[in-house]
Amino acid sequence: MASDGSDEFRLVSPSISNEGRLPRHYTDEGQGAKKNISPPLEWYNLPQDTKSLALVVEDIDAPEPEDPIVPWTHWVVVNIPPTIKGLPEGFSGKEEEMGGDYSGIKEGTNDLKKTGWHGPRLPNHGHRLQFKLYALDDQLHLGNKVTKEKLLDSIGGHVLGEAGLTAIF
Repeated sequence: MASDGSDEFRLVSPSISNEGRLPRHYTDEGQGAKKNISPPLEWYNLPQDTKSLALVVEDIDAPEPEDPIVPWTHWVVVNIPPTIKGLPEGFSGKEEEMGGDYSGIKEGTNDLKKTGWHGPRLPNHGHRLQFKLYALDDQLHLGNKVTKEKLLDSIGGHVLGEAGLTAIF
């Protein structure tokens, strides 16, 4: 079925245009306390029968000494209910405080072995930070320690759609 784009499952950020720069206060660089704040995200046109959403944010240009490109995970979020239409700026770490539909959301461990959003701090800039949102036909039961690997292993056969956004850091 051809799509005119208007009914496409989409992920956007009011603060970041696709292929646009990631604003500095979402990173781990710069002065002052206003940094490492998770960026706002919004999504549209969820696939029919979506029961939960899962988000993975990774630097897809991350260098590893042994291997040229190994994606670096900055944020993993699972069990986002389809009743909410986005995550507000600074959401990371506040799901319990916000309550309501947000309270069942679970943040996973990033590649720094910390829970929640951790913005990039890089030796060189120009890396692409990829936000990928998965629409799933079920809730995920990943136990206490949620990781990108556990998430990706468990969603096979459950993905109804994917939406993405890329920012340049």
